[in-house]
Amino acid sequence: MESISIATASGVTNKVVVLVMGATATGKSKLAVDLALHFGGEVINSDKIQVHDGLDVVTNKVTAGERRGVAHHLIGGVGPDVDYTAADFCRDAARCVESVIARGHLPIIAGGSNTYIKALLDGGESPGFRRRYQCCFLWVDAELPVLNRYIRDRVDSMLEQGLVDEVRPFFRPDADYSSGIWRAIGVPEMDTYYRHEAMGDDELRARLLAAAVEEIKANTCRLARRQVGKIHRLCDLPEWSIRQLDVTEVLYLKVRRNARDPEAERDAWEADVAGPAAMVVGTFLAANIVANKGTVVSSRSRPKMWLGQAFAQRKGDGTPCVAQLEKEVVSPFEAAAAVV
Repeated sequence: MESISIATASGVTNKVVVLVMGATATGKSKLAVDLALHFGGEVINSDKIQVHDGLDVVTNKVTAGERRGVAHHLIGGVGPDVDYTAADFCRDAARCVESVIARGHLPIIAGGSNTYIKALLDGGESPGFRRRYQCCFLWVDAELPVLNRYIRDRVDSMLEQGLVDEVRPFFRPDADYSSGIWRAIGVPEMDTYYRHEAMGDDELRARLLAAAVEEIKANTCRLARRQVGKIHRLCDLPEWSIRQLDVTEVLYLKVRRNARDPEAERDAWEADVAGPAAMVVGTFLAANIVANKGTVVSSRSRPKMWLGQAFAQRKGDGTPCVAQLEKEVVSPFEAAAAVV
């Protein structure tokens, strides 16, 4: 399988890495899988809690079905008690990126730990990352009132999926909720409930569980606000050109009471998130191929093209090949480019 990285297309050392950012519950994992299927990629998790083994429901790890056959890395594999630092992530993520590229695939880093992402790109733990790779940034965003409502619904869904039973084995009377997987929202909030669970008072247990659930919802909403704030600050920094994708309509359709319309949700996702994201990534790949051939495409001259038709003719395994990319996408860019 041919890679659609800059290295394969033009023989230079820089390669493309896609980074999917956003607050919790905005659909980062789904978009990463969609892009991986479209461009022949693999997903590298950048959520500092999901790297731990256990608590799949509470940490909302992407399931086998949701992965749709796409290879995922850095999900699980780290013991619950281990403090997984930014330095650990930088080391492991850099290795994964090189491994994915070596297989001829496109690395797609996705997750909500923006501090770890910044350490990878700008920190001293992985010097030269930006020199080795061209970074394409995507931000899946939503209006906070709609996102908060969706978060509350998602916590209710976690309860239905067995949150209480899943967290119970991790309860420790002397637990340190600032380390390892015990940092995960959904674990410390359940502490008081488990301490009184053995009591025979059903009414007390019900009140304590309701209070714990409400605290989980509130803390998750606070996390989302902090994550959005961090991304806004990153947008103000040099070399952080982040393309914003609005998932508000999709989430609004999901939280409508007694009026769910899966087809409308899919259409909104394609129109507002997946389609524009594919265009951004494809444009980024094409522009870098052109630039490394000695041609520069100015931001004003880049056509707003939808890449579905460009990638309609694929290789036998479904992966868009470099030759097709150059023929259908690079050539139109070269026609409109400013030659240096």
